[in-house]
Amino acid sequence: MANATIFDRLKQDHDVHREMFAKMADAKDDADTLKKLFDQFKIEVSAHAAAEEETLYATMLSRPDLRENAQHSVSEHKEIDDYLEELDELKFDGEAWRKKFAEMKKRYLHHIEEEEEEMFPAAAKELTADEEKKLAATFAKRKPAELARAEADS
Repeated sequence: MANATIFDRLKQDHDVHREMFAKMADAKDDADTLKKLFDQFKIEVSAHAAAEEETLYATMLSRPDLRENAQHSVSEHKEIDDYLEELDELKFDGEAWRKKFAEMKKRYLHHIEEEEEEMFPAAAKELTADEEKKLAATFAKRKPAELARAEADS
């Protein structure tokens, strides 16, 4: 992905997240595996969101035509983070946890679909190809740092 744009990198992460949801669905009857997958998901999504906010969203917030989309997505990141905190407070894999997890999954899938179908195309119209590549390179550096931070916090 040497010439990847920020949108390519973010979509690649989204695909990983969708795959993680599928693996969690497959593991629904194996609590130990589900717990490991869910813990990995929390770390991955937290790191993704932080790196995305520090790269693409920071750039979008500085541009009046893109600011509203970025603010909306940042608020959705906060909503997902709130869901993850609520899930941590519930008995893992209990009825309430499963219900809250299903809500979070629905909201997260909506969020990434909205980004890919609406926000990314709008941002792509405003950013140059060079800017998209520079943001991708910055994201590629930030994400591992955010993964390390998220793992340390978990």
